[in-house]
Amino acid sequence: MIEKYAEQVMKFRWLIIIVSLLAILGAASGAKNLFFNNDYRIFFSPEDAHLQAFEKIQDTYTKNDNVLLVLAPDDEVVFKPTTLAAVEDITERAWQTPYSTRVDSLSNYQHSQSVDDDMSVADLYEEASNLSNEEAGALKDIVLGEPQLVHRLISEKAHVTAINITMEYPTEAANEQGEMVATDATKQFEETVVYVRELKDYMQKTYPGHTVYMTGTVMLNNAFGEASIYDMSHLLPLAILLILVTVFLLLRSISGTFVTFVVVMVSTMTAFGLAGWMGIELSSPVMSAPIIILTLAVADCVHILSSWISELRAGNDKVSAMKESLRVNFMPVFLTSITTAIGFLSLNTSDAPPFGDLGNVAAMGVMAAFFFSILLLPALTIVLPTKIKPKETKTSKSMATLANWVIAKRKLLLIGMGSAAIVLIALVPKNELNDVFVYYFDERIEFRTDTDYIVKNLTGLYFVDYSIETANSGDISDPKSLADIKKFTDWLDT
Repeated sequence: MIEKYAEQVMKFRWLIIIVSLLAILGAASGAKNLFFNNDYRIFFSPEDAHLQAFEKIQDTYTKNDNVLLVLAPDDEVVFKPTTLAAVEDITERAWQTPYSTRVDSLSNYQHSQSVDDDMSVADLYEEASNLSNEEAGALKDIVLGEPQLVHRLISEKAHVTAINITMEYPTEAANEQGEMVATDATKQFEETVVYVRELKDYMQKTYPGHTVYMTGTVMLNNAFGEASIYDMSHLLPLAILLILVTVFLLLRSISGTFVTFVVVMVSTMTAFGLAGWMGIELSSPVMSAPIIILTLAVADCVHILSSWISELRAGNDKVSAMKESLRVNFMPVFLTSITTAIGFLSLNTSDAPPFGDLGNVAAMGVMAAFFFSILLLPALTIVLPTKIKPKETKTSKSMATLANWVIAKRKLLLIGMGSAAIVLIALVPKNELNDVFVYYFDERIEFRTDTDYIVKNLTGLYFVDYSIETANSGDISDPKSLADIKKFTDWLDT
Protein backbone atom coordinates (compact mmCIF):
# COMPACT_ATOMS: atom_id res chain seq x y z
CA MET A 1 0.00 0.00 0.00
CA ILE A 2 2.67 2.49 1.05
CA GLU A 3 4.94 1.31 -1.78
CA LYS A 4 2.18 1.97 -4.32
CA TYR A 5 1.54 5.42 -2.83
CA ALA A 6 5.28 6.24 -3.08
CA GLU A 7 5.34 5.16 -6.71
CA GLN A 8 2.34 7.37 -7.54
CA VAL A 9 3.97 10.37 -5.85
CA MET A 10 7.11 9.88 -7.94
CA LYS A 11 5.11 9.33 -11.11
CA PHE A 12 2.81 12.35 -10.80
CA ARG A 13 5.22 14.71 -9.05
CA TRP A 14 4.50 17.70 -11.33
CA LEU A 15 0.76 17.26 -10.92
CA ILE A 16 1.21 17.07 -7.14
CA ILE A 17 3.23 20.31 -7.16
CA ILE A 18 0.57 22.14 -9.20
CA VAL A 19 -2.38 20.84 -7.15
CA SER A 20 -0.53 21.64 -3.92
CA LEU A 21 0.08 25.21 -5.06
CA LEU A 22 -3.59 25.64 -5.97
CA ALA A 23 -4.66 24.21 -2.60
CA ILE A 24 -2.24 26.51 -0.78
CA LEU A 25 -3.54 29.57 -2.65
CA GLY A 26 -7.15 28.61 -1.93
CA ALA A 27 -6.54 28.05 1.77
CA ALA A 28 -4.18 31.00 2.27
CA SER A 29 -6.65 33.42 0.66
CA GLY A 30 -8.70 33.11 3.84
CA ALA A 31 -6.04 35.24 5.56
CA LYS A 32 -7.91 38.32 4.29
CA ASN A 33 -10.61 37.53 6.86
CA LEU A 34 -8.21 37.48 9.81
CA PHE A 35 -8.32 40.25 12.37
CA PHE A 36 -6.66 40.77 15.72
CA ASN A 37 -8.84 40.98 18.82
CA ASN A 38 -6.83 42.17 21.82
CA ASP A 39 -9.77 42.68 24.18
CA TYR A 40 -9.02 40.85 27.42
CA ARG A 41 -12.68 39.76 27.59
CA ILE A 42 -12.03 37.17 24.86
CA PHE A 43 -10.31 35.03 27.49
CA PHE A 44 -13.76 34.30 28.96
CA SER A 45 -16.58 32.42 27.26
CA PRO A 46 -19.99 34.13 27.05
CA GLU A 47 -21.30 31.61 29.57
CA ASP A 48 -18.62 32.45 32.14
CA ALA A 49 -20.31 33.54 35.38
CA HIS A 50 -17.56 36.04 36.19
CA LEU A 51 -17.82 37.72 32.78
CA GLN A 52 -21.60 37.89 33.05
CA ALA A 53 -21.36 39.51 36.48
CA PHE A 54 -18.74 41.94 35.16
CA GLU A 55 -20.90 42.90 32.17
CA LYS A 56 -23.94 43.34 34.41
CA ILE A 57 -22.07 45.76 36.67
CA GLN A 58 -20.83 47.72 33.66
CA ASP A 59 -24.32 47.91 32.16
CA THR A 60 -25.76 49.03 35.50
CA TYR A 61 -23.12 51.63 36.40
CA THR A 62 -20.35 52.58 33.99
CA LYS A 63 -17.59 51.06 31.88
CA ASN A 64 -14.18 50.49 33.40
CA ASP A 65 -12.07 50.74 30.24
CA ASN A 66 -9.51 53.36 31.13
CA VAL A 67 -6.10 54.89 30.61
CA LEU A 68 -4.25 55.99 33.72
CA LEU A 69 -1.64 58.69 33.12
CA VAL A 70 0.77 59.04 36.04
CA LEU A 71 2.81 62.21 36.35
CA ALA A 72 6.04 61.84 38.31
CA PRO A 73 7.98 65.07 39.08
CA ASP A 74 11.73 64.58 39.20
CA ASP A 75 11.87 66.36 42.57
CA GLU A 76 9.03 64.12 43.89
CA VAL A 77 6.92 67.15 44.85
CA VAL A 78 3.43 67.21 43.35
CA PHE A 79 2.05 70.20 45.25
CA LYS A 80 3.85 73.04 43.54
CA PRO A 81 2.45 75.42 40.88
CA THR A 82 4.26 73.91 37.88
CA THR A 83 3.14 70.34 38.53
CA LEU A 84 -0.42 71.34 39.43
CA ALA A 85 -0.56 73.43 36.24
CA ALA A 86 0.59 70.39 34.25
CA VAL A 87 -2.19 68.30 35.80
CA GLU A 88 -4.74 71.00 34.98
CA ASP A 89 -3.56 71.28 31.37
CA ILE A 90 -3.47 67.53 30.83
CA THR A 91 -6.94 67.13 32.31
CA GLU A 92 -8.40 69.58 29.79
CA ARG A 93 -6.65 67.90 26.87
CA ALA A 94 -7.61 64.43 28.08
CA TRP A 95 -11.26 65.20 27.33
CA GLN A 96 -10.33 65.08 23.63
CA THR A 97 -9.31 61.42 23.91
CA PRO A 98 -11.36 59.31 21.47
CA TYR A 99 -14.30 57.60 23.20
CA SER A 100 -13.61 59.30 26.54
CA THR A 101 -16.60 59.82 28.82
CA ARG A 102 -14.92 61.02 32.01
CA VAL A 103 -11.62 62.45 33.21
CA ASP A 104 -10.64 62.44 36.89
CA SER A 105 -7.69 64.30 38.36
CA LEU A 106 -6.75 66.53 41.26
CA SER A 107 -7.67 69.66 39.30
CA ASN A 108 -11.31 68.72 38.72
CA TYR A 109 -11.89 66.88 42.00
CA GLN A 110 -15.08 68.25 43.50
CA HIS A 111 -14.04 69.60 46.86
CA SER A 112 -16.80 70.58 49.28
CA GLN A 113 -16.35 73.03 52.12
CA SER A 114 -18.49 75.14 54.40
CA VAL A 115 -18.48 78.87 53.66
CA ASP A 116 -20.39 80.80 56.32
CA ASP A 117 -23.75 79.03 56.35
CA ASP A 118 -23.49 77.65 52.84
CA MET A 119 -21.95 74.51 51.38
CA SER A 120 -19.55 75.22 48.51
CA VAL A 121 -18.68 72.53 45.96
CA ALA A 122 -16.11 73.37 43.29
CA ASP A 123 -12.98 72.15 41.53
CA LEU A 124 -10.11 71.66 43.97
CA TYR A 125 -8.16 74.43 42.22
CA GLU A 126 -8.11 76.58 39.08
CA GLU A 127 -5.38 78.44 37.22
CA ALA A 128 -2.61 76.66 39.09
CA SER A 129 0.05 78.76 37.40
CA ASN A 130 -1.18 81.72 39.46
CA LEU A 131 -0.93 79.86 42.78
CA SER A 132 1.86 80.65 45.19
CA ASN A 133 4.02 77.86 46.60
CA GLU A 134 2.22 78.26 49.93
CA GLU A 135 -1.23 77.95 48.33
CA ALA A 136 -0.14 74.92 46.34
CA GLY A 137 1.31 73.32 49.46
CA ALA A 138 -1.91 73.96 51.42
CA LEU A 139 -3.77 71.70 48.99
CA LYS A 140 -1.66 68.75 50.14
CA ASP A 141 -3.44 68.40 53.49
CA ILE A 142 -6.84 68.54 51.77
CA VAL A 143 -5.97 65.87 49.19
CA LEU A 144 -4.23 63.47 51.57
CA GLY A 145 -7.27 63.71 53.84
CA GLU A 146 -9.53 62.30 51.12
CA PRO A 147 -9.59 58.46 51.14
CA GLN A 148 -11.07 58.49 47.61
CA LEU A 149 -7.94 60.15 46.27
CA VAL A 150 -5.06 58.50 48.13
CA HIS A 151 -3.69 55.48 46.23
CA ARG A 152 -5.92 56.39 43.29
CA LEU A 153 -4.99 59.88 42.08
CA ILE A 154 -2.26 60.74 44.58
CA SER A 155 0.39 58.64 46.26
CA GLU A 156 0.59 58.46 50.03
CA LYS A 157 3.89 60.37 49.92
CA ALA A 158 2.44 62.90 47.46
CA HIS A 159 5.34 62.29 45.07
CA VAL A 160 3.28 61.14 42.03
CA THR A 161 -0.23 61.96 40.81
CA ALA A 162 -2.55 60.53 38.18
CA ILE A 163 -5.12 61.52 35.58
CA ASN A 164 -7.66 58.78 34.91
CA ILE A 165 -9.47 58.74 31.56
CA THR A 166 -12.55 56.53 31.34
CA MET A 167 -13.66 55.28 27.91
CA GLU A 168 -16.86 53.79 26.60
CA TYR A 169 -16.58 51.96 23.29
CA PRO A 170 -19.73 51.44 21.19
CA THR A 171 -20.28 47.87 20.08
CA GLU A 172 -22.24 48.96 16.99
CA ALA A 173 -22.01 51.89 14.58
CA ALA A 174 -23.75 52.97 11.39
CA ASN A 175 -21.93 52.27 8.12
CA GLU A 176 -22.08 54.34 4.94
CA GLN A 177 -25.46 52.82 4.06
CA GLY A 178 -26.85 53.71 7.49
CA GLU A 179 -26.90 50.10 8.64
CA MET A 180 -25.81 49.20 12.16
CA VAL A 181 -22.75 46.95 12.07
CA ALA A 182 -20.38 45.64 14.72
CA THR A 183 -17.42 47.89 15.50
CA ASP A 184 -13.78 46.85 15.51
CA ALA A 185 -12.69 47.02 19.15
CA THR A 186 -9.01 46.71 18.23
CA LYS A 187 -9.15 49.81 16.01
CA GLN A 188 -10.98 51.70 18.75
CA PHE A 189 -8.25 50.83 21.24
CA GLU A 190 -5.59 51.90 18.72
CA GLU A 191 -7.27 55.30 18.23
CA THR A 192 -7.23 55.89 21.97
CA VAL A 193 -3.63 54.73 22.39
CA VAL A 194 -2.38 56.91 19.52
CA TYR A 195 -3.95 59.99 21.12
CA VAL A 196 -2.75 59.35 24.68
CA ARG A 197 0.79 58.69 23.42
CA GLU A 198 0.69 62.02 21.62
CA LEU A 199 -0.57 63.55 24.85
CA LYS A 200 2.32 61.93 26.73
CA ASP A 201 4.84 63.40 24.26
CA TYR A 202 3.22 66.82 24.66
CA MET A 203 3.37 66.59 28.44
CA GLN A 204 7.04 65.69 28.56
CA LYS A 205 8.02 68.39 26.06
CA THR A 206 5.89 71.12 27.63
CA TYR A 207 6.66 70.28 31.25
CA PRO A 208 10.32 69.21 31.53
CA GLY A 209 11.27 67.71 34.85
CA HIS A 210 8.28 65.37 34.75
CA THR A 211 8.06 61.75 33.61
CA VAL A 212 4.82 60.21 32.38
CA TYR A 213 3.80 56.57 32.84
CA MET A 214 0.70 54.95 31.33
CA THR A 215 -1.35 51.91 32.27
CA GLY A 216 -4.99 50.84 32.37
CA THR A 217 -7.16 48.26 30.66
CA VAL A 218 -6.94 50.01 27.27
CA MET A 219 -3.14 49.98 27.42
CA LEU A 220 -3.27 46.33 28.51
CA ASN A 221 -5.44 45.40 25.54
CA ASN A 222 -3.14 47.28 23.18
CA ALA A 223 -0.04 45.64 24.68
CA PHE A 224 -1.35 42.19 23.74
CA GLY A 225 -1.44 43.20 20.09
CA GLU A 226 1.90 45.01 20.11
CA ALA A 227 3.67 42.12 21.86
CA SER A 228 2.30 39.64 19.33
CA ILE A 229 3.33 41.82 16.38
CA TYR A 230 6.80 42.22 17.88
CA ASP A 231 7.19 38.47 18.30
CA MET A 232 5.97 37.78 14.77
CA SER A 233 8.30 40.36 13.24
CA HIS A 234 11.39 39.61 15.33
CA LEU A 235 11.34 36.26 17.13
CA LEU A 236 9.63 34.15 14.45
CA PRO A 237 12.04 35.10 11.62
CA LEU A 238 14.96 34.49 13.98
CA ALA A 239 13.56 31.08 14.94
CA ILE A 240 13.09 30.14 11.28
CA LEU A 241 16.64 31.23 10.45
CA LEU A 242 18.21 29.28 13.32
CA ILE A 243 16.23 26.14 12.52
CA LEU A 244 17.09 26.30 8.81
CA VAL A 245 20.78 26.74 9.62
CA THR A 246 20.57 23.72 11.92
CA VAL A 247 18.78 21.70 9.23
CA PHE A 248 21.47 22.60 6.71
CA LEU A 249 24.26 21.61 9.10
CA LEU A 250 22.55 18.27 9.74
CA LEU A 251 21.56 17.43 6.17
CA ARG A 252 24.37 19.19 4.28
CA SER A 253 21.90 19.76 1.46
CA ILE A 254 20.86 23.12 0.04
CA SER A 255 17.86 21.67 -1.79
CA GLY A 256 16.77 19.77 1.32
CA THR A 257 16.98 22.95 3.40
CA PHE A 258 15.03 24.89 0.76
CA VAL A 259 12.28 22.28 0.60
CA THR A 260 12.05 22.29 4.39
CA PHE A 261 11.61 26.06 4.34
CA VAL A 262 8.86 25.75 1.71
CA VAL A 263 6.96 23.15 3.75
CA VAL A 264 7.22 25.24 6.90
CA MET A 265 5.92 28.38 5.19
CA VAL A 266 3.06 26.77 3.26
CA SER A 267 1.95 24.81 6.35
CA THR A 268 1.73 28.03 8.36
CA MET A 269 0.01 29.90 5.52
CA THR A 270 -2.52 27.09 5.12
CA ALA A 271 -3.30 26.96 8.84
CA PHE A 272 -3.87 30.68 9.18
CA GLY A 273 -5.74 30.87 5.89
CA LEU A 274 -8.13 28.15 7.05
CA ALA A 275 -8.44 30.01 10.35
CA GLY A 276 -9.58 33.04 8.38
CA TRP A 277 -12.18 31.00 6.52
CA MET A 278 -13.42 29.60 9.85
CA GLY A 279 -13.75 33.05 11.41
CA ILE A 280 -11.13 32.45 14.09
CA GLU A 281 -9.90 35.66 15.73
CA LEU A 282 -6.21 36.33 16.17
CA SER A 283 -5.14 36.72 19.79
CA SER A 284 -1.96 36.38 21.82
CA PRO A 285 -2.32 32.60 22.33
CA VAL A 286 -3.12 32.03 18.64
CA MET A 287 0.03 33.90 17.64
CA SER A 288 2.03 31.08 19.28
CA ALA A 289 0.81 28.67 16.59
CA PRO A 290 3.50 29.50 13.97
CA ILE A 291 6.29 28.31 16.29
CA ILE A 292 4.38 25.09 17.01
CA ILE A 293 3.71 24.45 13.32
CA LEU A 294 7.31 25.30 12.48
CA THR A 295 8.62 22.75 14.97
CA LEU A 296 6.42 19.89 13.80
CA ALA A 297 6.88 20.67 10.09
CA VAL A 298 10.66 20.66 10.43
CA ALA A 299 10.54 17.36 12.30
CA ASP A 300 8.47 15.75 9.51
CA CYS A 301 10.82 17.05 6.84
CA VAL A 302 14.00 15.99 8.61
CA HIS A 303 12.67 12.45 9.11
CA ILE A 304 11.99 12.00 5.41
CA LEU A 305 15.01 13.89 4.08
CA SER A 306 17.54 12.28 6.39
CA SER A 307 16.44 8.80 5.30
CA TRP A 308 16.46 9.92 1.66
CA ILE A 309 20.01 11.29 1.96
CA SER A 310 21.16 8.12 3.69
CA GLU A 311 19.79 6.07 0.78
CA LEU A 312 21.56 8.35 -1.72
CA ARG A 313 24.84 7.95 0.11
CA ALA A 314 24.29 4.20 0.05
CA GLY A 315 24.32 4.37 -3.77
CA ASN A 316 20.62 4.48 -4.66
CA ASP A 317 19.20 6.88 -7.25
CA LYS A 318 16.97 9.84 -6.25
CA VAL A 319 13.64 8.17 -7.02
CA SER A 320 14.45 4.82 -5.39
CA ALA A 321 15.89 6.60 -2.36
CA MET A 322 12.73 8.68 -1.92
CA LYS A 323 10.48 5.63 -2.29
CA GLU A 324 12.40 3.88 0.46
CA SER A 325 12.34 6.97 2.69
CA LEU A 326 8.55 7.29 2.31
CA ARG A 327 8.11 3.57 3.01
CA VAL A 328 10.13 3.81 6.21
CA ASN A 329 8.82 7.15 7.49
CA PHE A 330 5.18 7.33 6.41
CA MET A 331 3.66 5.65 9.46
CA PRO A 332 5.94 7.30 12.08
CA VAL A 333 5.28 10.74 10.61
CA PHE A 334 1.54 10.02 10.34
CA LEU A 335 1.21 8.75 13.92
CA THR A 336 3.23 11.67 15.27
CA SER A 337 1.12 14.19 13.36
CA ILE A 338 -2.30 12.73 14.14
CA THR A 339 -1.61 12.27 17.86
CA THR A 340 -0.16 15.78 18.09
CA ALA A 341 -3.21 17.22 16.30
CA ILE A 342 -5.56 15.37 18.66
CA GLY A 343 -3.63 16.73 21.61
CA PHE A 344 -3.98 20.31 20.37
CA LEU A 345 -7.68 19.81 19.58
CA SER A 346 -8.18 18.90 23.25
CA LEU A 347 -7.54 22.57 24.02
CA ASN A 348 -11.12 23.15 22.91
CA THR A 349 -12.12 21.96 26.38
CA SER A 350 -10.43 25.04 27.87
CA ASP A 351 -12.65 27.67 29.49
CA ALA A 352 -10.65 30.34 27.65
CA PRO A 353 -11.75 30.43 23.96
CA PRO A 354 -8.38 31.75 22.63
CA PHE A 355 -6.67 28.55 23.76
CA GLY A 356 -9.26 26.53 21.84
CA ASP A 357 -8.47 28.70 18.80
CA LEU A 358 -4.77 28.01 19.34
CA GLY A 359 -5.46 24.28 19.42
CA ASN A 360 -7.50 24.42 16.20
CA VAL A 361 -4.94 26.48 14.28
CA ALA A 362 -2.03 24.35 15.52
CA ALA A 363 -3.89 21.13 14.66
CA MET A 364 -4.63 22.38 11.14
CA GLY A 365 -1.00 23.41 10.72
CA VAL A 366 0.32 20.08 11.98
CA MET A 367 -1.88 18.11 9.58
CA ALA A 368 -1.05 20.48 6.72
CA ALA A 369 2.63 19.88 7.47
CA PHE A 370 2.01 16.13 7.33
CA PHE A 371 0.32 16.24 3.92
CA PHE A 372 2.88 18.62 2.47
CA SER A 373 5.77 16.54 3.82
CA ILE A 374 4.49 13.30 2.26
CA LEU A 375 3.34 14.87 -1.03
CA LEU A 376 4.87 18.23 -1.86
CA LEU A 377 8.24 17.57 -0.21
CA PRO A 378 9.02 14.33 -2.17
CA ALA A 379 7.82 15.89 -5.43
CA LEU A 380 9.91 19.04 -4.99
CA THR A 381 12.94 17.12 -3.78
CA ILE A 382 12.98 14.93 -6.88
CA VAL A 383 12.51 17.91 -9.21
CA LEU A 384 15.25 20.02 -7.65
CA PRO A 385 18.91 19.26 -8.40
CA THR A 386 21.05 17.59 -5.76
CA LYS A 387 24.77 16.81 -5.52
CA ILE A 388 24.83 14.12 -2.84
CA LYS A 389 27.36 11.42 -3.72
CA PRO A 390 27.55 7.85 -2.39
CA LYS A 391 29.82 7.60 0.66
CA GLU A 392 29.85 6.43 4.25
CA THR A 393 29.51 9.42 6.56
CA LYS A 394 31.11 10.02 9.90
CA THR A 395 27.62 10.48 11.30
CA SER A 396 26.67 6.93 10.38
CA LYS A 397 29.74 5.57 12.15
CA SER A 398 29.22 7.70 15.24
CA MET A 399 25.53 6.77 15.49
CA ALA A 400 26.42 3.09 15.16
CA THR A 401 28.98 3.51 17.93
CA LEU A 402 26.40 5.27 20.12
CA ALA A 403 23.82 2.55 19.46
CA ASN A 404 26.28 -0.21 20.43
CA TRP A 405 27.20 1.67 23.62
CA VAL A 406 23.54 2.12 24.60
CA ILE A 407 22.84 -1.56 24.06
CA ALA A 408 25.90 -2.58 26.08
CA LYS A 409 25.05 -0.23 28.98
CA ARG A 410 21.26 -0.67 28.82
CA LYS A 411 20.75 -1.69 32.47
CA LEU A 412 22.92 1.12 33.83
CA LEU A 413 21.24 3.65 31.53
CA LEU A 414 17.78 2.40 32.52
CA ILE A 415 18.52 2.92 36.20
CA GLY A 416 20.25 6.27 35.66
CA MET A 417 17.69 7.79 33.30
CA GLY A 418 14.82 6.38 35.34
CA SER A 419 16.22 8.01 38.48
CA ALA A 420 16.69 11.32 36.67
CA ALA A 421 13.09 11.17 35.44
CA ILE A 422 11.80 10.55 38.97
CA VAL A 423 13.76 13.52 40.32
CA LEU A 424 12.46 15.82 37.58
CA ILE A 425 8.87 14.63 38.06
CA ALA A 426 9.19 15.31 41.80
CA LEU A 427 9.85 18.97 40.94
CA VAL A 428 6.46 19.35 39.23
CA PRO A 429 4.79 20.73 42.42
CA LYS A 430 7.32 23.59 42.31
CA ASN A 431 5.42 25.06 39.36
CA GLU A 432 3.14 27.92 40.35
CA LEU A 433 -0.11 28.89 38.66
CA ASN A 434 -0.04 32.61 37.92
CA ASP A 435 -2.51 34.35 35.64
CA VAL A 436 -1.55 37.97 36.27
CA PHE A 437 -1.93 39.67 32.90
CA VAL A 438 0.90 42.15 33.53
CA TYR A 439 3.39 39.30 33.88
CA TYR A 440 2.52 38.09 30.37
CA PHE A 441 4.92 40.79 29.15
CA ASP A 442 8.62 41.19 29.79
CA GLU A 443 10.50 44.43 30.39
CA ARG A 444 10.96 45.19 26.67
CA ILE A 445 7.23 46.08 26.53
CA GLU A 446 6.62 49.65 27.72
CA PHE A 447 3.29 48.71 29.28
CA ARG A 448 5.04 46.28 31.66
CA THR A 449 7.68 48.75 32.89
CA ASP A 450 5.15 51.58 33.24
CA THR A 451 2.70 49.38 35.13
CA ASP A 452 5.41 48.07 37.45
CA TYR A 453 6.34 51.65 38.34
CA ILE A 454 2.72 52.65 38.93
CA VAL A 455 1.98 49.60 41.07
CA LYS A 456 5.06 50.31 43.16
CA ASN A 457 4.42 54.03 43.59
CA LEU A 458 0.68 54.68 43.31
CA THR A 459 -1.96 52.01 42.76
CA GLY A 460 -2.69 48.62 41.27
CA LEU A 461 -4.19 47.69 37.94
CA TYR A 462 -6.78 45.32 39.39
CA PHE A 463 -9.73 46.09 41.56
CA VAL A 464 -12.92 44.41 42.82
CA ASP A 465 -16.39 45.91 42.42
CA TYR A 466 -19.40 44.90 44.49
CA SER A 467 -22.94 45.64 43.35
CA ILE A 468 -25.32 45.60 46.29
CA GLU A 469 -28.99 45.09 45.49
CA THR A 470 -32.03 45.42 47.73
CA ALA A 471 -35.39 43.68 47.53
CA ASN A 472 -37.35 46.85 46.82
CA SER A 473 -36.59 49.90 44.72
CA GLY A 474 -35.25 52.77 46.80
CA ASP A 475 -34.35 50.62 49.81
CA ILE A 476 -30.66 51.23 49.15
CA SER A 477 -31.02 54.66 50.79
CA ASP A 478 -32.69 53.20 53.86
CA PRO A 479 -30.66 53.95 57.04
CA LYS A 480 -30.40 50.24 57.86
CA SER A 481 -29.08 49.45 54.37
CA LEU A 482 -26.58 52.30 54.60
CA ALA A 483 -25.43 51.05 58.00
CA ASP A 484 -24.92 47.54 56.62
CA ILE A 485 -22.94 48.92 53.68
CA LYS A 486 -20.80 50.91 56.13
CA LYS A 487 -20.07 47.74 58.10
CA PHE A 488 -19.16 45.90 54.92
CA THR A 489 -16.89 48.75 53.83
CA ASP A 490 -15.14 48.81 57.21
CA TRP A 491 -14.63 45.05 56.97
CA LEU A 492 -13.04 45.43 53.54
CA ASP A 493 -10.72 48.13 54.91
CA THR A 494 -9.42 45.70 57.50
